[in-house]
Amino acid sequence: MAVIEVQNLRKTYGDTVAVRDVSFTVEPGEIFGILGPNGAGKTTTVESIAGLRAPDSGTIRVLGRDPGDKSLRRDVGVQLQESQLPDKLTVSEALDLYASFYPEPADWRALTRELGLTEKLATAYGKLSGGQKQRLSIALALIGGPQIAILDELTTGLDPQARRDTWDLIESVRASGVTIVLVTHFMEEAERLCDRLAVIDHGHVVALNTPAGLIAGLGAEQRIRFRPSAPIADELLTALPEVREVRRHGPQIEVVGVGNLLHAVTSVLAVNQIIAADLRIEQASLDDAFVQLTGRSAKE
Repeated sequence: MAVIEVQNLRKTYGDTVAVRDVSFTVEPGEIFGILGPNGAGKTTTVESIAGLRAPDSGTIRVLGRDPGDKSLRRDVGVQLQESQLPDKLTVSEALDLYASFYPEPADWRALTRELGLTEKLATAYGKLSGGQKQRLSIALALIGGPQIAILDELTTGLDPQARRDTWDLIESVRASGVTIVLVTHFMEEAERLCDRLAVIDHGHVVALNTPAGLIAGLGAEQRIRFRPSAPIADELLTALPEVREVRRHGPQIEVVGVGNLLHAVTSVLAVNQIIAADLRIEQASLDDAFVQLTGRSAKE
């Protein structure tokens, strides 16, 4: 049985339609990703699931209940995109404060050990690094002992190492039995963490599948990049049945195609006595699938 059910969700702000018609379900124990460009309606969708926004129409059920049901506050932990705490509030004070909101909170001292915050308990929020603030956000979202955690743009602004450390934490939270709804626009993050993804664009779900399934929808497309040792006409490459498109990036040539593309391209180069320097082969990625589905990158 799904732990979250969203059907035909619609939400407007004045004349602006933030969410037009969003439907999906989230299964127990999965990391469900909501992926989309800025302004696509991702945050409005999860805020409606969390009971922070009232939809104009459509239905949402969370653990079989309406999102406005106060009993869900114990069962759903939320980390919002713009979460902030007073700079002078220490880590232990923040955890103690949030624990006081729940009748049976989790042991926040155990949470800080699991999240690597034990040595920062006396540190003021304003003195924490970006990664440490995100660890604290996760702890605050989990302090009520929720069945579901909603994490909105959790790794935005983090350096690459802090981002990967946060990914490890998310996977450990899921391993403890918590279902996670993860909002992101990072393709690598979505591909690594998510069991399934809803791609939202202009307030619609334009695709719903596993990361591998979204990529497979492109077909077995490949890209070959190289720098030719001598000029070569595009027509020599586009004449090959395996080649779909030829693009030029300064001195580099990018060939997009299917099948045994590498053999076909290198054979033509060899016949014309051209050496392919800096040769790279790239398979289709989640980023390619996203651009094909939305016509733009996730950061736009």
